[in-house]
Amino acid sequence: MSKERLINIRKGDAVHHPQHGIGQVQSIREKSFYGEEASSFAKLYFERDDLTLMLPETELDETVREPISSKDARKLLDELKAWKGKPSKQWKTRARANQAAIDCGDPFEYAKVYKALCTLESENALRAQDRAHLTQSTNLLVDELAHSLRKSPDQARALLNKASG
Repeated sequence: MSKERLINIRKGDAVHHPQHGIGQVQSIREKSFYGEEASSFAKLYFERDDLTLMLPETELDETVREPISSKDARKLLDELKAWKGKPSKQWKTRARANQAAIDCGDPFEYAKVYKALCTLESENALRAQDRAHLTQSTNLLVDELAHSLRKSPDQARALLNKASG
């Protein structure tokens, strides 16, 4: 029997992955690979990337989380509107910090990445890695906001643009 999961998911549930955004649990079942003892896997589908992942049940807590609530989504937009931080002038430092913020899976952190990079974009000061991080943080935020607020991706993008100024 596998260890008890901190994240409790069932078929049809939505999950958030820090690289692929919001996905759906397609199934949870026992599988055996290469003659090893069978263990439980979750099959997850991420529509934006048209990607299916099979994750061992033992890795779910480390890999995915439940999407934020609608209350937290509204709080995120309010905090994004009020946030006055500035990106580092050193591009390598900025790139490392942005990647770490995105990898942590906390939407409040990658919302800061998004807003800081939008500021740089308005100044025509984005480097290639900045563009990649801006695209990634935008996609993750749009997925999360659309799911949590029950909006279309275009509506979520509009809310995000409005909050970032």
